[in-house]
Amino acid sequence: MACTRGSTAGQLLLAWFGVQGRPLPWRETRDPYAILVSEVMLQQTQVERVVPRYERFLGRWPTVEALAAATAGEVIVEWQGLGYNRRALNLHRAARAVAERGWPGDLTELPGIGPYTAAAIGNFAFGRDVLPVDTNVRRVQERTGASFGAECAQALFDLGATVCLARIPRCGECPLAELCPSRGRRYEPLRKQTRFEGSFRQRRAQALRDVAAGRKPGDDEAVAALVRDGLLTAEGALPD
Repeated sequence: MACTRGSTAGQLLLAWFGVQGRPLPWRETRDPYAILVSEVMLQQTQVERVVPRYERFLGRWPTVEALAAATAGEVIVEWQGLGYNRRALNLHRAARAVAERGWPGDLTELPGIGPYTAAAIGNFAFGRDVLPVDTNVRRVQERTGASFGAECAQALFDLGATVCLARIPRCGECPLAELCPSRGRRYEPLRKQTRFEGSFRQRRAQALRDVAAGRKPGDDEAVAALVRDGLLTAEGALPD
């Protein structure tokens, strides 16, 4: 079954999305810069945490040119609390590349942009006929055995995030349940991420917060790792 407006699956899924779709701010724009910001923020961060930070970020830097004119250090400080600070650095580098040369035809040429993010920007900003496949979309594809078109991307995101859950899917709420060969199945819990508390990741985050607050961090190993990743200069300061 293919997800098009003319197919049964497509009609069911898109009708469900029309009622149950989440009202997310990045769904209200076709601005490639705003969509880039949302997609980078959404990598490994929950939607609920991203929404207020996305709106604040765009309030501070509303255009790609505005972000390009900021220092990397300013962007890293603004990013604090979202985790995985290299994303902030790559977003800033991508903004500078776009401000200088425009949006490339191949979006993976931008720093930190892989095939998924390129597909998402291509679909949501440029209207390209490409389906961005993240964990949620892949899960729905594998369980239903269906092929889905680009127009189903946002509906698939929401279906995977709210109904077709990783361990115990809510099949009774799924618009595709009658067509799904996996209906009623339960799944083993996924391997949990290592604890943040007490980890080296936490030490790195604390060292970066110390520098951002004008304090001298006391963790030389964490500082050295931040320097290697380009998040601090060789002198231990925030980058320009």
